[in-house]
Amino acid sequence: MNEAHVTITGWVAAEPRYAVTTNGTPLLSLRVGCTPRRFDRQTNQWQDDESLFVTVNCWRNLAENVNASDLRRGTPVLVTGRLRVRQYERDDQWRFSAEVEALTLGPDLNRGTVDFRPAQRSGPLTDDDRRLARDAADEWALGAPADEEEADDPKAA
Repeated sequence: MNEAHVTITGWVAAEPRYAVTTNGTPLLSLRVGCTPRRFDRQTNQWQDDESLFVTVNCWRNLAENVNASDLRRGTPVLVTGRLRVRQYERDDQWRFSAEVEALTLGPDLNRGTVDFRPAQRSGPLTDDDRRLARDAADEWALGAPADEEEADDPKAA
């Protein structure tokens, strides 16, 4: 009940990764990047702030639907879901991982159109499912940030 729900407007930063857990639960993991813009009144110009990259995990039907959709690197998206921030140690350093367990994910219709096709539903997550999602998030965290920064720029896609 006291979970942090967030909405992110951004761009798909890398090609989505689709997998099926050992018990048959579909998982799709992707990175979403967003770069906040602020208007500088002194210069009368827009300035980009530091980019933020978040791992988004989609489960079951949402995973299947995103996998069947044409969401690729550079696609503008809207994501809503539960925010998870994990702290872990790797290579003798403490790291943080921001993840969103997506409830909804779709293209940003301010930047394009979509041809919607209805789908069906499925059941609850297991511990193995959640472990697979953590492993996928760790892989994203160890990835090359330069690729993600490039993907956050819609002109680079």
